[in-house]
Amino acid sequence: MIALKIIFWILLFIIIYTYVGYGILLFTIIKIKRFFNIGTKTKIDLTYEPDVTLFITAYNEKDYVAAKMKNSFELEYPKEKLNIIWVTDGSDDGTPDLLKGYPNTTVHHVPERNGKIGAMNRGMAFVKTPIVIFSDANTYLGKQSIRRIVNLFSIDKVGCVSGEKRIIDKESDVAAGAGEGIYWKYESALKKWDAELYSVVGAAGELFAIRTELYRPVEKDTILDDFIISLRVAQEGYTIQYDPEAYAIETASANVKEEFKRKIRISAGGIQSIVRLRSLLNFFKYGTLSFQYISHRVLRWSITPLCLILLIPVLTILAANEGFLSLGLFSILFWSQLIFYAAALLGWFLENRETSVKILFVPYYFFIMNLSVVLGFFRYIKKSQSVNWERSKRAS
Repeated sequence: MIALKIIFWILLFIIIYTYVGYGILLFTIIKIKRFFNIGTKTKIDLTYEPDVTLFITAYNEKDYVAAKMKNSFELEYPKEKLNIIWVTDGSDDGTPDLLKGYPNTTVHHVPERNGKIGAMNRGMAFVKTPIVIFSDANTYLGKQSIRRIVNLFSIDKVGCVSGEKRIIDKESDVAAGAGEGIYWKYESALKKWDAELYSVVGAAGELFAIRTELYRPVEKDTILDDFIISLRVAQEGYTIQYDPEAYAIETASANVKEEFKRKIRISAGGIQSIVRLRSLLNFFKYGTLSFQYISHRVLRWSITPLCLILLIPVLTILAANEGFLSLGLFSILFWSQLIFYAAALLGWFLENRETSVKILFVPYYFFIMNLSVVLGFFRYIKKSQSVNWERSKRAS
């Protein structure tokens, strides 16, 4: 029983550290650095204003073209310095034709569908500016986003800048919207602290930028192109910085089914990324970046969901030995675990009912997030995830 207790505490530590502990540790380190003024913050040059390219890959996005272009032209950056490139591989709904005639905009279209990463690899040959900013066709950028991103590139060691992904916040929402919104608010806080400690560990594809010279063609079967591209920049000794005021905003997934589909794909891509970026696990070479990468990403996409599964039988055995109705530590934790999963089940029953008490859906979202990792692992093993991904349906 002693061995089982040791296993229990190890499992519990990994779970708590992954989802809460790392954030607390990160916040504490940042507070200490600020208090003792450790590290000098490099001054940003607000006059830095190079030519930039807004790079958009699209597959059958005609419904978003007009709004995306309107949004792009409203961005507060010199119009003569903002070039827009659309790469529309495989689009057959008229998207390329709709883009014709817009100023400072070029369209590179081929009839074959090669997936998003294929389009990115092909389209980067047409980028002639020192900075390239990637954005999705269905996301809209804050007016100051380009300028704020460019400001950070005035610092030589910055190789990539990640913007913030925001989910439109409704007063009342269903499970998909409530869960995704809360998740991204927490993720944004972690990214802000990661950047202050050293570097963000992976950019969000809705809005991120790199120095064009640092782009390296990515393997054609890559699932998480934004994650791989940004971290390979970090591997070269540059940092990934973050500005929450440079943001891309979109609606949440239309429903839990669509969000679950998206999460499984991301999880399969996460396992693929761990394999391809395995050199980042070397603390001796990458130091702080390795610590952040493992704590923020690797644990979530690998052993922690397994720990959650193993915790169920381990805690059940310990609680049974102690007595389920006793007031012992393990019996209390057993019933707490049971209540949590019951709350997840309640979230499943109520998933399509709007409520202003959004925290009600946190256990359910947490459950599907970890279940998607398990399913994503098997999808990766079977090599059944296509790079020709159909974008998840978004809420209206």
